[in-house]
Amino acid sequence: MLYFAYGSNMNPERMKGRNINFSSRKFAKLIDYKLVFNKKSKYGDFTFANIVKSNNDYVEGALYEFPDIDIIHLDNEEGYPNQYDKKLVQVTDLENNLIEATTYIANKEKIVNALKPKKEYLYHLLAGRDILTDEYYAQLSKTETCD
Repeated sequence: MLYFAYGSNMNPERMKGRNINFSSRKFAKLIDYKLVFNKKSKYGDFTFANIVKSNNDYVEGALYEFPDIDIIHLDNEEGYPNQYDKKLVQVTDLENNLIEATTYIANKEKIVNALKPKKEYLYHLLAGRDILTDEYYAQLSKTETCD
């Protein structure tokens, strides 16, 4: 299956630690969405990444390919279906090919706009530097944290 990661799962080491046996990981872009940090953590007063519809914006991330059975591990880690829902989205690769992939979007009742992510969490997103554009990485690295 194909999975689009825009948050901490951009870190390939994190994915390996979650028992995801991916065969490929590459750049992908989701058009008309933007990255926000509004998914309330169940562990404290901080947030995780989420995406929302937003015309003329885009989200860069990692497009993973892995066996269908491995989605069970991700569903467990992401708290599906309670914390996040799954959605099929159309992403583009570096050659502008349109690719259908699964991603997670926070459930509305889990959204809060007054909090920020932790530095430790942001580190996992920044670990995607090898596949992100310099511009997007620079913008991401300026994200304010709660600590």
